[in-house]
Amino acid sequence: MTDTAQITASYGRRYIVRTPDGATFEATTRKKRVDFACGDQVRISPINGEQAVIEDFLPRQSLLYRQDAWKTKLIAANVDRLFVVTAAVPAPSEALLQRALIAAEAAGIEAVIVLNKTDLPETAAWRDKLAFYQTLGYQIAEVSALAGADALRPLLQGHTNIFLGQSGMGKSTLTNALLGSQTARVGEISTALDSGKHTTTHAQLYDLNEETRLIDSPGLQEFGLHHLEAADLLHYFPDLRHLAGQCRFHNCTHRAEPDCAVKKAAENGKVRTSRVALLQKITDELLR
Repeated sequence: MTDTAQITASYGRRYIVRTPDGATFEATTRKKRVDFACGDQVRISPINGEQAVIEDFLPRQSLLYRQDAWKTKLIAANVDRLFVVTAAVPAPSEALLQRALIAAEAAGIEAVIVLNKTDLPETAAWRDKLAFYQTLGYQIAEVSALAGADALRPLLQGHTNIFLGQSGMGKSTLTNALLGSQTARVGEISTALDSGKHTTTHAQLYDLNEETRLIDSPGLQEFGLHHLEAADLLHYFPDLRHLAGQCRFHNCTHRAEPDCAVKKAAENGKVRTSRVALLQKITDELLR
């Protein structure tokens, strides 16, 4: 007999799943499958009152993942809003931000940039750099995790959300501030599987209210995009996608080819040369 459930925590090959009536199980997979993600709706076969086996996942609305030349890492399934949490301290990676935004575009997930730790004096310079992304249509939400996390509630409401970013940017602090007294309750489930360190080592789904979910994810240092097709990349750049189909060659790499619409737009000052350089860099990675 199989039931449906949602994966609420992912620990490598071990998972916590929750059924619609609120029962939770520690779950494993058959044949060491690892193609499941936090947020997945799955079919399970309960073994007893505490353990179950995941049989398969149900159709996904979205899948956020990263892939480098060696391995694929599923981040979350069925999310519709991604919050890239950044801060001026420790040193923020603009490259990670850029790639997370591209991955969100490819997955059809709406992205919001969170500028955290706004009380720090170093914030001004990072705020100036982020202003460009507002011109691309991305909303920037400014918070100080210890005081202003509630400013995110209207943006989170009614969605399945994920906090993503580098370690030390305050994702878990924001999550705890939003959860308030619920944190201890959900923590009890995780303690048996995790070491209880302050650093998030696994993806964990929380209920903020009946309509709103939030996934806190482990800190990232880089974000591989090898799962994307080079020919599709242009569509994931809001400032460049209007040039899609205008190059002479359909498989243009936007480097040495004649009649490249992207290079021409950069030369004419209509698009940023730094964005074309990013497009070229990722294209090179995908064609290696």
